[in-house]
Parts: sequence; C-alpha cells; structure tokens
Amino acid sequence: MVVYSTPLEYKVDIIKAVLAENEIQSVVINKQDSMYKTTFGGTIELFVNRDDALKALQIINNQKL
Repeated sequence: MVVYSTPLEYKVDIIKAVLAENEIQSVVINKQDSMYKTTFGGTIELFVNRDDALKALQIINNQKL
C-alpha cells in the first residue's frame, strides 16, 4: 500500500529511514524518468505492507515533511 508519494527523493529516503527505525519495512518505487525529470516530473512512491499502513501513516504525519 502506498503511504507516501513525492517528487523529492531525499524526503522518501528520510521517511524510509524513520519507518525502518520503527521496524516497518518499506519499498521505494521511483516513477520518475531521469531523462525528463525536470520537465515532466513524476513521483517516487513508498509502499508498506497493508498491516503496517496505519502505523506508518501515523509516523509519517508526525514527521511534518
């Protein structure tokens, strides 16, 4: 389940690290095309297991990113 999406890679890295500290495994899917990154954008999505989604969303909301 997608719990976070942004065009900024560093934000996903921070959230992924915070989730790992809270023993929540996550996977990053980068939907940005590197050739067109500045023109067309795209997003980077962070997925977690459905069972961890609520806890992950609470943690993310507390990070204020």
